[in-house]
Amino acid sequence: MTEPTPTIAPTVMPGVLYHDAPAAIDWLCEAFGFVPRLVIPGEPGRIAHAHLVLGNGGIMLASAEDYPMPDLCQSPKDLAGPGTVEIIVVVPDPDAHHARAVAHGATIVVAPEDKPYGGRGYACRDIEGHVWAFGSYDPWAADTNEAPAAASQ
Repeated sequence: MTEPTPTIAPTVMPGVLYHDAPAAIDWLCEAFGFVPRLVIPGEPGRIAHAHLVLGNGGIMLASAEDYPMPDLCQSPKDLAGPGTVEIIVVVPDPDAHHARAVAHGATIVVAPEDKPYGGRGYACRDIEGHVWAFGSYDPWAADTNEAPAAASQ
């Protein structure tokens, strides 16, 4: 299955490092619904560069061992657990997405909940500890320019 090229190309996309990038690609596709758009193999068992898409967005990823600037970026595995960024993804049905992620072994750090700024969402860690948040709140939607009444007080 090939995900179509987004009609609006994103101008910002995270680059994520994995120690087992081939397994991470498989897992991200199964657990979160990403689709590979481009995968360039590196040394045996490694990925030189990959681009995965989901909706109008995507991520780029590579094997951590081949990253040319290891002093600047690392995997949470290298940092003994903490992530340094939360990757936020808009999904139409956070509860169904949560169930899919749980079925594939995601570590849930925030259970699905209604958010005070609107929408519903949850947060988890992937197989190498990167923090992800999935929710229905879309800050780019026309009707989200104003905070919900309860949150604006």
